[in-house]
Amino acid sequence: MTALPRPIDVLPHRPPFLFVDEVTALEPGRSATGLWRLSGDEWFYPGHFPGRPTLPGVLMCEAIAQLGAVAVLTSAEQTGRLPLFGGLDGARFRRQVVPGDVLTLEVELGRMSARAGKGHGRASVDGQTACECDLMFVLV
Repeated sequence: MTALPRPIDVLPHRPPFLFVDEVTALEPGRSATGLWRLSGDEWFYPGHFPGRPTLPGVLMCEAIAQLGAVAVLTSAEQTGRLPLFGGLDGARFRRQVVPGDVLTLEVELGRMSARAGKGHGRASVDGQTACECDLMFVLV
């Protein structure tokens, strides 16, 4: 069995903007599953919101996109490329994510070309959907 990559070894993102802590399953160029463990010490919680810390929904979408980038960049055809957001559709937020939660991230890649692609992602806590969205990205 091949070892799963560390997100920091695949992605160009760095703390405090690296949101995928661990890749738990990977099918390069097709899908990935990963985790983001929220300790409560993250930079955004003090201001979002004081007294009721809540993970911003757009950061859940970013975490899904980062996991999608792991799936893209581990594909032999895309090594060395940089996937950038091209669009975000159908984002829905269903549950609050708070300090101490572990966010399970899942992404399935759809249509891919040499220059762009699509994917669908989901973020959940204990099996409850927190966020779902459709991603479009360009490869540079």
